[in-house]
Amino acid sequence: MKAYAYAALLLAIAGAAEAQNYPSRPIRFVVPYTAGGAGDIFARTIGQKFFEAMGQTVVVDNRPGANAIIGTDLVAKSPADGYTIVMGNSAPFVLNPSLYSKLPYDPVRDFAPVTQGTYYAYVLVVHPSIPAKNIQELVAYVKTKPGLAYGSTGLGGANHLAGEFLAAMTGIKLTHVPYKGSAAALTDVLAGQLPMMFDTPITSIPQLRAGKLRAIGFSGNRRSPQMPDVPTMEELGLKGFEVSSWQGILAPAGTPKAIVERLYQETVKALKSPDVIERLATQGGNELIGSTPAQYAEVIKSEIAKYGKVIKDAGIRLE
Repeated sequence: MKAYAYAALLLAIAGAAEAQNYPSRPIRFVVPYTAGGAGDIFARTIGQKFFEAMGQTVVVDNRPGANAIIGTDLVAKSPADGYTIVMGNSAPFVLNPSLYSKLPYDPVRDFAPVTQGTYYAYVLVVHPSIPAKNIQELVAYVKTKPGLAYGSTGLGGANHLAGEFLAAMTGIKLTHVPYKGSAAALTDVLAGQLPMMFDTPITSIPQLRAGKLRAIGFSGNRRSPQMPDVPTMEELGLKGFEVSSWQGILAPAGTPKAIVERLYQETVKALKSPDVIERLATQGGNELIGSTPAQYAEVIKSEIAKYGKVIKDAGIRLE
């Protein structure tokens, strides 16, 4: 047996042995956003199921900032042993590569995808004080108040791009106000300090049901089953308007395949649990996915190309 083949065999044996004892200590689940937002809810919901299945505490570690670069880079540079994982979504993995000329991490090379957990689009919500019940009324209102503010989870995030698309397609002028997460932005919308935002269904649906927000349109390519009365932006006349995202789990590159597979299997089981379906799908407006690691890797690669073209055409750069 050649030396490199023998070395590979030894690594495989060692990885399998490590996976048999995994996890033997708490797992850190890094969320590169503030507590209370959609990513935080996803991580805490899945983390609880990991604890129930594997018997080790899952510590959710919120590390917001720099358009999710801080928390994502932390995991990229963590030991590849399965004890540090990250809640991934579109911003740090498929948008940032085109928004920044240089990143401290490579979204493909530095990570081992585990699974895409959810798919979701955004609902454009306004404070009830805004006298608009549909997109035409909103556009007319903004034209009387050019520069009306809208919030997002951060510069270059998917819901920031959604706002840019809205302005470009309707000819209105909006002022982007970036926050460190959806929870902070939504708090200001609910308080009437921020007029509107494209928000994630998981955080906006409870507020819509309580009458504290009004929905204008949905950014997906089809209506949300949880908000069937909310038309898509394309149905409202904005042809080609589609902005979506996802939540997933990734580990540092080099994490043993057996550990990645264990995390994948446990996530898929969690996504089939009635309480998880209730929290993330029924209440949250997500489609639950549970893709294989290979499928998730392909999603990331394809969306880097897709959104890269959109960002370039729009001339959006962050430095």
